[in-house]
Amino acid sequence: MTFISAKTFTADRPWGALDIVNMSGVTTHLHWTDQPYKWHINDGEEVFVVLDGEVNMHYRVNDVENVKLMTVGDIFYAAIGTEHVAHPMGEARILVIEKEGSV
Repeated sequence: MTFISAKTFTADRPWGALDIVNMSGVTTHLHWTDQPYKWHINDGEEVFVVLDGEVNMHYRVNDVENVKLMTVGDIFYAAIGTEHVAHPMGEARILVIEKEGSV
């Protein structure tokens, strides 16, 4: 049994992560960041949950870039093939659930 305080978690670098669990090839990570990630397409599906802070989620649909402001409690589901990048607005803590080894 483990209890984790997401609000107090920090990492030594942007997108540093606390590996919470791997359940049959599906990983759950708690990330801390204050910098954008990179445009990417995951190897599988991804669930992205803002636990603390705000994040502008950029994503492309038919080669058109869109942006959605995500706040605490908001969830982004990236289906296979969804190109996206997260831009935190200051510090943010994010829970990511995805296929093991995904980008």
